[in-house]
Amino acid sequence: MTTNLASTMPFSTLIGVEVTAASADEIKGELQVDKNLCTSGNILHGGAIMAFADSLGAIGAFMSLPEGAKGTTTIESKTNFLGAAPQGERVFAITTPVKKGARLSVWQTDIRLENGRQVALVTQTQLVL
Repeated sequence: MTTNLASTMPFSTLIGVEVTAASADEIKGELQVDKNLCTSGNILHGGAIMAFADSLGAIGAFMSLPEGAKGTTTIESKTNFLGAAPQGERVFAITTPVKKGARLSVWQTDIRLENGRQVALVTQTQLVL
């Protein structure tokens, strides 16, 4: 792990979010599909997918805060679930900004399996505090 930004958010640490690269224009992360994050069908729970993406989007928004801003918070998130991530697999995410403004930023997270198969596409809006 090149940075430890996820550790600033206790829930991200709890579910195992790993940030592998981070800049104001791209955040990369990984998450192991552990049995505790799965549904009864042994696939990654939708809530875990959303939390993974939210963590990475929050890091991007924080790294892009305008001067004088105190922080950021998610005010909207939309997830398209596109495929299953079975227990034992690892998912990889790339988060990029759609728009960075003085009051709002919008981030998109593409989550895939190691073989490239898409699991989800998440778009979230962050409010600048």
